[in-house]
Amino acid sequence: MTLVLSAESLRFAWPGAQTPCIDIERLDISAGEAVFLHGPSGCGKSTLLSLLAGVLVADAGRITLLGHDWAALSGAARDRSRVAHVGYIFQQFNLLPYLSVLDNVLLPCRFSARRMERASRDGTARAQAEELLAQMGLDASLWQRQAMQLSVGQQQRVAAARALVGHPEIVIADEPTSALDEDRREAFLDVLLSACRTNHSALVFVSHDQRIAERFSRHVLLPEINRAASGGAGMSAAPDRSKQARTAVRSTEVPQ
Repeated sequence: MTLVLSAESLRFAWPGAQTPCIDIERLDISAGEAVFLHGPSGCGKSTLLSLLAGVLVADAGRITLLGHDWAALSGAARDRSRVAHVGYIFQQFNLLPYLSVLDNVLLPCRFSARRMERASRDGTARAQAEELLAQMGLDASLWQRQAMQLSVGQQQRVAAARALVGHPEIVIADEPTSALDEDRREAFLDVLLSACRTNHSALVFVSHDQRIAERFSRHVLLPEINRAASGGAGMSAAPDRSKQARTAVRSTEVPQ
């Protein structure tokens, strides 16, 4: 199968930490693969996602997206590559609060000609954005509201639609069902998994909810591959710092 993302001899420590919080020998993600990534709090899940998406750069080893090493790119080039190829659902959503729901979903297309072209294959980018919002169960009456006027669960679904628009090669989702009730959670997973299958997009999905694990083709318990987490090294620094990394970048869909 075609590799979309590959990590090799990966090590990362937060500034000031004496031990790494990420120490992974190998992790490969193939096109069309749906990976359920889980583990206890503090084992480095959000930090790993930030590394895989090029938001953070590893101290050692390499991560390649579609064969290109994140560390070999400038910050601006990483932003361009991320918006073109990666859909990221942040735990904190990172919607632009004063933009409308629809404009938030269309942001990747405004910053990437590739995402715009792919979103417009069967019509217009706006039409695809509206279709995704409808599939996420968001009524058309909400589409012109400012994002900050929505409930937490509604914002979560807008963030997912934004990640999917324009058919990115990989979707990275950090606890994307945490604010959804059971019915909304199952409907959300139906849309997300179906869209990724249709577009042959890889999916890396982090969750503590073991009830949904069976819906994924592959399960990865992070402490089993992250030697830093299995021994507890660096775990005390990882959670707060990884939250800082998520909020420091407004959105992986918007180049900084």
